[in-house]
Amino acid sequence: MKVSSCCWRFTKLIFALLFLILSHFSNAQESGKSEIPTDEATIGNGQTLFSNNCKVCHAVHEQVVGPALKEVYIRRPLPWIQNFVKNSQKVIQGGDEYAQNLYNKFNNTVMPSFDFSDEEIASIMAYVKSETEKGPATAQAQQGGATAGSQAAATGSTISSGYLTAILIALIIVLILILVVLGVLISVITRYIKQKGELDEADREIVEQKFSLTKFVRAPGFIWLVTFIFTAFVLKSVIDGLYTIGVQTGYAPTQPIAFSHKIHAGDNGIDCNYCHTGVRISKSANIPSLNICMNCHNPQGGIVKVTGATEPSPEIKKIHQAIEKDEPIEWVRVHNLPDLVYFNHSQHVEVGGIECQTCHGPVETMDVVEQYSPLTMGWCIDCHKKTEVNAKGNAYYDKLIELHSKKSKDPMVVEDIGGIECAKCHY
Repeated sequence: MKVSSCCWRFTKLIFALLFLILSHFSNAQESGKSEIPTDEATIGNGQTLFSNNCKVCHAVHEQVVGPALKEVYIRRPLPWIQNFVKNSQKVIQGGDEYAQNLYNKFNNTVMPSFDFSDEEIASIMAYVKSETEKGPATAQAQQGGATAGSQAAATGSTISSGYLTAILIALIIVLILILVVLGVLISVITRYIKQKGELDEADREIVEQKFSLTKFVRAPGFIWLVTFIFTAFVLKSVIDGLYTIGVQTGYAPTQPIAFSHKIHAGDNGIDCNYCHTGVRISKSANIPSLNICMNCHNPQGGIVKVTGATEPSPEIKKIHQAIEKDEPIEWVRVHNLPDLVYFNHSQHVEVGGIECQTCHGPVETMDVVEQYSPLTMGWCIDCHKKTEVNAKGNAYYDKLIELHSKKSKDPMVVEDIGGIECAKCHY
């Protein structure tokens, strides 16, 4: 009897412990989910941050450069995601198995570190969760709409061209219908008049006259119609051409040295700032000097050693020859802005916290760098209307934020501090 009682108590203790463990696990999962905000304002902020910083490498429902983010908030707890976004290499080097597997799976591609607050990362996860719950069809439709909208704002030609084409097609259809209706009316009236038979000689001649294609083509009305349609199409072509002047998306010139950003920034994880040293301190990002190249490729003690290679590659030899002759490498510029435009890299990268990929695209995946964004006025204005001001830890913005909060509950964007005023970008 005593043995039976002890077994029963032991069994109850085991069940109680299992219940506590399961309850704790369930609560932990629910707690992890509840940390993701659900209000529309936060989701909207997260969408803006995602579009400006994450969209280059990630999508919610499909793999791009990095993994699809669908249900990432379930796969990993929010604190882990926040640490990974802020410094992925620190998490990987800390021995986190999940992070290391992810890093290896995507060919050791280094995710840039983002200076986001925990609240900002939580808002991005709120947007990801919202898109996950909507499903791929809705998300893709929204992303497609956003892409179309950004392209329209970027070049200014998509909407204009679409409207012009639609108007011209509608006018042509209306004119054809009018001609058809007129032809039917003329036929009916002519038949009726003939049947009635009460016509004098002059009227009979008009009614019985044959259709002449030559007379029709020479008629003032037909000539006016053809002239109008021709002029409209010529004007449309001219307008479309004017909108594309200076837009060089996809431009990828051949460089004097076949430098691969994929190998350097992607495979080896070299920070853009290591080579483009002026990006955080000056207006221009600057072309890297040969001395920077020689830090790694110096034959007398460079960092890079190619296994099995007895001498440098032909491309590396070009660098050595340029140094020996004291001649610069004549790189071909990829990204050009008109002389009337003022753009400051340090203002955007250092102060604004904008990542290089936001404007230049996934450079770490490009063997040959190309112009990723249109860099048009509309594209810049669209960004300034959506991008929040990075005011964290910067007392310069305290008064502006105070004034902005009195008149609006929305976050302060670049537009609110004069970001779309003409003199901001044009001298």
